[in-house]
Amino acid sequence: MPDIELLQIFQGIATMVAGDPVISLARIVLILLGFMFVYLGVKGTLEPLIMIPMGFGMSSVNAGVLYLSATSTGTLFIDPITSDPVQLMDALQINFLQPLYTFSFSNGLIATLIFMGIGTLSDIGYLLISPVRCMIVAICAELGTVLTFPIAVAMGLPFNEAAAIAMVGSADAPMVLYTSLLLAKDLFVPITIVAYLYLSLAYAGYPYLVRFMIPKKLRGIKMDPTTIPNISKAEKVTFAVITSTLLSLLFPVAAPLFMSFFLGVIIRESGVKQFVDFLSGPVLYGATFFLGLLLGVLFEASTILDPKVILLLILGITALLLSGIGGILGGLLVYRFGGRNFNPTIGISGVSCIPTTAKVAQKEARAANKHAIILPWAMGASVSGVISSAIIAGIYVTLLR
Repeated sequence: MPDIELLQIFQGIATMVAGDPVISLARIVLILLGFMFVYLGVKGTLEPLIMIPMGFGMSSVNAGVLYLSATSTGTLFIDPITSDPVQLMDALQINFLQPLYTFSFSNGLIATLIFMGIGTLSDIGYLLISPVRCMIVAICAELGTVLTFPIAVAMGLPFNEAAAIAMVGSADAPMVLYTSLLLAKDLFVPITIVAYLYLSLAYAGYPYLVRFMIPKKLRGIKMDPTTIPNISKAEKVTFAVITSTLLSLLFPVAAPLFMSFFLGVIIRESGVKQFVDFLSGPVLYGATFFLGLLLGVLFEASTILDPKVILLLILGITALLLSGIGGILGGLLVYRFGGRNFNPTIGISGVSCIPTTAKVAQKEARAANKHAIILPWAMGASVSGVISSAIIAGIYVTLLR
């Protein structure tokens, strides 16, 4: 009977013991971090839709390292480097999440599926309540996506990577994924993970930013709901079709994003319940679930130990902070020059993540004045933010790809 060492059986532990101590320590940290993400997701402290599968994936992939040969280690989850057709066909049969990664994740398809679902949840009529004011707020809320680019270049990142991390300021993680896949494929995993981690943290911090920058008196301004126009379904569909076509014409590289989002909007307004239920249910939640799971599985110890990750962490939070400041300044600008009947708290909702930042705006307004209802206008600014962020992404990719 051959001699069998205990560590030959338990290869996850064997690779931990025999591997580079720094990598091994990083694996342990990421396993524990994965546990924490799952716990905080279950509690609702962080976004459960993304954090539960991502945390579980992180823990599993950093535990499940084995010897692929006598000299190399790896996992049987995903090989994101495989591109040769023969190797790819082999990987598709061995790595159990490889088909999902190859056919829906590495090409950005999963981001467009999420955008379709978001479109079905977005009432474009909110934007049409006051389109000029909404777009002013949304453009101001792109401060992070614009200013972080030169900051990142000054800190040593090449233009393509600087633009990819700057898109974190859009607060739209599927768009960050899409942009980073086109501009900085080698860094798309840490950039997208930074985006999702910071989105949860930013939403917890944005209320404090609102209170710091906007006096309570202004946060409590009541908006007049009787001024909301009655927008017909025909008007919404017409706007969606024309806007999608025009933006796709101007920025073809971002056309999949525009088409996906506005297709969801049109499906919503069509009233075809089967399509609405399909896109807002299985498509949106299924894509979000697998996005989180694949991100977690791609988050191996070697990824976090890339020296650029710390720089990405700094730039990501900078982008979100600047976007929040820009959005609030936009709200104050509209208040100052728009008759002083506009609640500037709406500005934070220009940082586009439907409907989270809009809810932050409504909650802060309600805390200052229990009679203040600003959610319709805040949702309009958020929808505008989705459009303005996609435009910025289109500009970056067109110029730098």
